[in-house]
Amino acid sequence: MIYSLKNKIALVCGSTQGIGKAIALKLSEMGCAIILVSRNEEKLQATLTELDTSQGQKHQFLQVDFSDPIQVKQELDSFLKNHSGVHILINNSGGPKGGPIKDASTEEFISTFNQHLICNHILVQALYPKMIELGYGRIINIISTSVKQPLPNLGVSNTIRGAVASWSKTLANELGQYGITV
Repeated sequence: MIYSLKNKIALVCGSTQGIGKAIALKLSEMGCAIILVSRNEEKLQATLTELDTSQGQKHQFLQVDFSDPIQVKQELDSFLKNHSGVHILINNSGGPKGGPIKDASTEEFISTFNQHLICNHILVQALYPKMIELGYGRIINIISTSVKQPLPNLGVSNTIRGAVASWSKTLANELGQYGITV
């Protein structure tokens, strides 16, 4: 049996390449309407044409740069004014530059924290109330195996992804009572 996501809407971050794009393509094959999220409009337009529309899905995109959490919030709030809600949120974004943690600057930590945790939190805060109302919510946070065992030369990434993992567990505890899985 193939699981259908017809009439569901998924917002997929980092959806123009790699894991995010693969997830967006698969969810569209399963009947989901996709809202692609990325900073590159050209890649968003190209990916939009690759999504499955065989079940009548209407796909869209939102161009935002996760290096600017204020812009993410403003653009998301504006975008959502014209939407009935999102059922599935895929938080996914690329990692920071590599290097040993002992050489990492404070700015690298702040920038990565904003990109990976603060922007994810902005998305969740904007979307979970409607998920409760719709009676369906799935929040999937793509992180890294480094949350179990730190990877060499990825000091900042290892640290911030660990924070995202803890945040995810806390969200799961808080939102589970509403039928939202994290």
